[in-house]
Amino acid sequence: MPTTEGAESPVPGPRSGGRAEARRAAQGKGGGSATAGAAAAAGGGRAAARKSAKPKKNVKKIVAWSTAGVLVVIAGVGGAIYLKLNANIKSFDADAIARNRPPEAKADADGNRPVNVLLIGSDSRGKNNSDLGGGADDGGARSDTTILLHVYADHKHAVGISIPRNAKVELPSCKLPNGKWTKGGNTDLFNAAFSMGGSDDGNPACTQNTVEKLTGIRVDHTLVVDFNGFAAMTKAVNGVDICLPKPIYEGDINPNLKRKGDLVLPQGKQTVEGQQALDYVRLRHGIGDGSDIGRMKRQQAFLGSLATKIKKEGMNPTTLLPLADAATKSLVVDPGLDSADKLASFGLSLKNIDMHDLKFVTAPWRFRTQDKDLDLVQPDANKLWETLKADQTIDGQNATGQQPDAPADGTGPAPQQPAAPTTPAAPAADTSNSAIRVAVYNGTMTNGLAGKATELLKGAKFTASTAGQAASTKYKTTTIEYGTGQKANAEKVAALFPGASLESSTARGISVITGQDFAAAMGMSTGAPAGGGATAATPGVPAPPQPLPTTITNDARSADDDICANTSYGSGG
Repeated sequence: MPTTEGAESPVPGPRSGGRAEARRAAQGKGGGSATAGAAAAAGGGRAAARKSAKPKKNVKKIVAWSTAGVLVVIAGVGGAIYLKLNANIKSFDADAIARNRPPEAKADADGNRPVNVLLIGSDSRGKNNSDLGGGADDGGARSDTTILLHVYADHKHAVGISIPRNAKVELPSCKLPNGKWTKGGNTDLFNAAFSMGGSDDGNPACTQNTVEKLTGIRVDHTLVVDFNGFAAMTKAVNGVDICLPKPIYEGDINPNLKRKGDLVLPQGKQTVEGQQALDYVRLRHGIGDGSDIGRMKRQQAFLGSLATKIKKEGMNPTTLLPLADAATKSLVVDPGLDSADKLASFGLSLKNIDMHDLKFVTAPWRFRTQDKDLDLVQPDANKLWETLKADQTIDGQNATGQQPDAPADGTGPAPQQPAAPTTPAAPAADTSNSAIRVAVYNGTMTNGLAGKATELLKGAKFTASTAGQAASTKYKTTTIEYGTGQKANAEKVAALFPGASLESSTARGISVITGQDFAAAMGMSTGAPAGGGATAATPGVPAPPQPLPTTITNDARSADDDICANTSYGSGG
């Protein structure tokens, strides 16, 4: 997802230009002639009918940044236009991919492998992108947004990790457009990798190499989308729902105006497309502290909203054709996805992901004291990468929902049945419980315990979600934390957990931190090492990853989360 300003990367220099004027011009044309032309070429009479209709103030957006959405769309298009779509697709140089790479992920018991996909939003102003992105075509491109999407081996769960563009990382050796390779080893901003060589098309192979070096995870596929692709694809769908805590004006989109300017996006829930959609995903100022962190939260909410809409409504042929045409015209992909059938095959493999099981988190970060850039926090970041390598969800479970050490075929020993008096029993379902949102954390070393508590809460009609591992794994008693005005609701929740401790908190909402008492009630091992020593490792079997800290899991969101929740960072909104 593109950015409002690209000033943080040292290569190339900052841009300037009439962003507001370009925006008004694009909106006056219904989102830009390039977009309309793409739709006309793909849709024939339908495109003409759209043009003759009363122009909308906005132009639809979204799928550009939801590569999963793009792939599903391509998968649904018939063979009659295969050659047309195939001719649209561009791939980058396979020889630019590093030779010394992390190993391929291991297959599960059914022979299925997890897949890691690198999604890159380019802010290149070349090829008419400046009409939408603002600023002049000064050459070169930056990665405005980068998300590492991990699709679990069961292909029913996925998590997208946002990597801050201005995080300081070590850049590897990368191939330049002139065929030479850089030395590597220098520390620079993460998005400098995409700028390597100064090409208008960017350097996606260098970004892929950088992510593999940073994470130790093999990237199976890489896809890049630019401003034009974003606008063109969003014209082919019916808009995406967003939510803003306060109104946004031209001066927020372009601080160089030095004035408030006209209203661009009103406060509250709304459906956006085209330029307005682009403004939303690139917005930094006017909400929160103006950093990239808040913008990443909005981008995650936006992608979740898009994916939820596509999953709910599906795509009919009238929509599929222009959308697939626009999607393939906008993509630059790795050689492994360089044809329509390859994209379609991969897209179909994602169709069974439930929206609650599509998560988004941000790589752990902190502001640097010496400048305005970021550092990734260690060892937290490495714990996140190890969790993905182990194909475990962020709550410590396998994607199948089993404990990591349980046999995949279910032949392991049956769990001990809990004593009847201590087994949590759900009271009669209260329909009002659905308005009570509960985040569930695992406060023990028992894998999958938070998931069990979440199931219990959902059975009582609470709106519950598994948030991950608590800061401590030594909770003996299940604890219910509640914010201001939430005590009565917390007491309702506590009724499901006999003996639980109720504690007030400065945090908003209600959280359940499962303790060893709940593990015992559910007949699950507490995970405590025998005799207080370290758990013996099975020879030849890698040790399970350490639990993720709450600094990562607290901000995790599901694609079906409330679009108004958790969309800013810091003060000011």
